[in-house]
Amino acid sequence: MLTILVINSKGGSGKTTLTTNLASYYASRKLKTALMDYDPQGSSMQWLRARPDRMEKIHGANAAPPKGATIQRSSQVWIPADTEVMIIDAPAGVKGLLLQELVRRTNFIVIPVAPSPIDIRSTADFVKELFLFGGARASKAKIAVVANRVRSSSSSVYASLERFLNSLKLPFLTNIRDSEVYLDAAEKGLGVFEMDEAATAPERSELLPILQWVDGHYMATDKRARVTPATENSTAPNSYGSRIEDKVMNLEAFRATGRFNKQS
Repeated sequence: MLTILVINSKGGSGKTTLTTNLASYYASRKLKTALMDYDPQGSSMQWLRARPDRMEKIHGANAAPPKGATIQRSSQVWIPADTEVMIIDAPAGVKGLLLQELVRRTNFIVIPVAPSPIDIRSTADFVKELFLFGGARASKAKIAVVANRVRSSSSSVYASLERFLNSLKLPFLTNIRDSEVYLDAAEKGLGVFEMDEAATAPERSELLPILQWVDGHYMATDKRARVTPATENSTAPNSYGSRIEDKVMNLEAFRATGRFNKQS
């Protein structure tokens, strides 16, 4: 099972926006998708309740620890056994046993950071926490950072964060703008990949580097993985036995058609 953890100890980094768009993307590709919400605010669960019945089903799992508890164990309590992709929306301020548990069960960790000096310093501290006490150093999980809620095209504010990430060899994947399209999608229980293609082209392009990063690593390590389903034009079955090279995302094809085509 492909598991992606969206996490940052700092609140207001846009974790739920990223979580819901990743979940809806994989669901729209006909993969059996679950969304596990550890945040006591339950924003991801609220998004699921607003999701139209006509859309591909996403299994919702409210994993927020009961008041006074520090951890919920065994993801099988909340997700179907045949789940292929699980996206985890982590709470703000996560640390200790819960942080270790989340890291342990994850293949990929995506850390969104808002464009302010306070948020960037907090994220740098959280990355240190992740490695020193969260178990990331011993984990096989791949870790990357994305800039979220960006209002300016200038990247100068991220220079210090990029230097810090480079020292740890962590990739900085993409800038996600503070766009009203994401707000509209959230209100409707949708993701941008499920909305009008022309109207959401910029937002789709922003999320593409994350999807490519996950797909590239996951397909390289698990030949059974079915991350990128066959397109409408493909005659080959989309099975766990498909060749890795047939699953590589074609960015130019997506930009031109709105679909990922397979290349050999």
